[in-house]
Amino acid sequence: MNVRTRGFTLIELLIVTVIIGILAAIAIPKFSAVREKAFVAAMKSDLKNLATQQEIYHNAQFSFSTSLTILQMVQSDGIAISINEANGVGWAATAVHAGLSAEQCGLFYGAANPTNGSSGVAEGVVACTY
Repeated sequence: MNVRTRGFTLIELLIVTVIIGILAAIAIPKFSAVREKAFVAAMKSDLKNLATQQEIYHNAQFSFSTSLTILQMVQSDGIAISINEANGVGWAATAVHAGLSAEQCGLFYGAANPTNGSSGVAEGVVACTY
């Protein structure tokens, strides 16, 4: 006469839901920080690629270019690079990522004005502001 049905009680389901919520609350901020680091790494990589393209162009034309198209520069998704200054003796550029609102990275070579607050940074070193 005693028929037992198998299954979880409401309390057990609530406890599991609370545990999953706590784990998610811990994991989401960690994921966001890793994502931001990846965006900054992509900006730095693109600026270093730009430096390579500028050197190739300078060896052929004896001047630096202000055009990403002429340099045949391919930017990563979400990254916008601006060449702020370019002449025969130096160049400066900044990069921003669409996923980062207040962060940008800058790079300069030669006699160009340092960009992005990188005046204390050596020539050819990517500097980022947060």
